[in-house]
Amino acid sequence: MVKKRVLIICTGNSARSQMAEALLRFEGCDSFEVFSAGTHPATVRSEAVAVMREINVDISAQRSKPITEFQGQQFDFIITVCDKAREECPIFPGEVTRLHWPFEDPATFLEAGEPRLAAFRTLRDRIQARVLVFVGESARGYLW
Repeated sequence: MVKKRVLIICTGNSARSQMAEALLRFEGCDSFEVFSAGTHPATVRSEAVAVMREINVDISAQRSKPITEFQGQQFDFIITVCDKAREECPIFPGEVTRLHWPFEDPATFLEAGEPRLAAFRTLRDRIQARVLVFVGESARGYLW
């Protein structure tokens, strides 16, 4: 079986796209080759690492990558997880299915500590639910 190539794009590649990358890799059971990138990459957020660790998914070694690192490569799916990345997403060659999963940025939650971690947990759970739908639709051939 040929793995489907997926690129998940966010603005900073610091939380939403990092979590989606790891969750798709985890839930996809080796059906996908998954990458993530940012239109303006930053550092992977410690809160994202912490809440992913809570579900035994380790993203501590992942790094933020610029979208230019992937330009010219072919992907089966380009998934944007924020509106700004959707607007700034470049064209990729070949037949590619573009999906948009708009998730709010939990880093904008002003109060640090447990309230911000709670926002990251909510985001993680929403992304995981969307990833599970994507994996299920893929398995049934709905996406291609």
